[in-house]
Amino acid sequence: MSLIIGLTGGIGSGKTSAAKFFAALGIDVVDTDAIARELTQSRGAAIADIRHAFTEEFITADGALKREEMRSLVFSDSDARHTLEAILHPLIRVEVVRRIAHCCAPYAMIVVPLLLETGTYHELIRRILVVDCSEHDQIVRATTRTGLDERAIRAIMSAQLSRKERLQQADDVIINDADMAHLERQVNALHQKYLALANKS
Repeated sequence: MSLIIGLTGGIGSGKTSAAKFFAALGIDVVDTDAIARELTQSRGAAIADIRHAFTEEFITADGALKREEMRSLVFSDSDARHTLEAILHPLIRVEVVRRIAHCCAPYAMIVVPLLLETGTYHELIRRILVVDCSEHDQIVRATTRTGLDERAIRAIMSAQLSRKERLQQADDVIINDADMAHLERQVNALHQKYLALANKS
């Protein structure tokens, strides 16, 4: 697999929707958030280390992560966030590499919310695709999707790069400021670009 795209963007920007459109075009999409959920479900590979680091208080009766409680903790306590990341990120990376090795589409895409903040996948990816929208749209979408209030969403945003910093590092940008049809058209255009690049590789 010679062409791997890193897809990122702030909370509420529309990363997941864009990734679904790419997947519908037959592209192999590896979503690190989905992997994190698998690792923290009942009997997931990360649960034992999370239990050891955070105690039973953050584990459900059936052995899964209490997601709401952990989200509240890590966005109010940077040490806790770093501890959780130190547990999850290496496990996620191993699974990402495994899945990429099995990809057979012309190109592949790794969806990483904190791609630019962590730099974890820079040696794997060839191009960075940023999904962008206004901060107002981020807050409206994120509060609707997650049920968190604006204060909590802004706390999450503050842990991420600013729009300006993110866009400065982008090779390609999708502006998600309209409807799903507008988003899909941009995905289709980039898909053609990536197919051409993959053919040259």
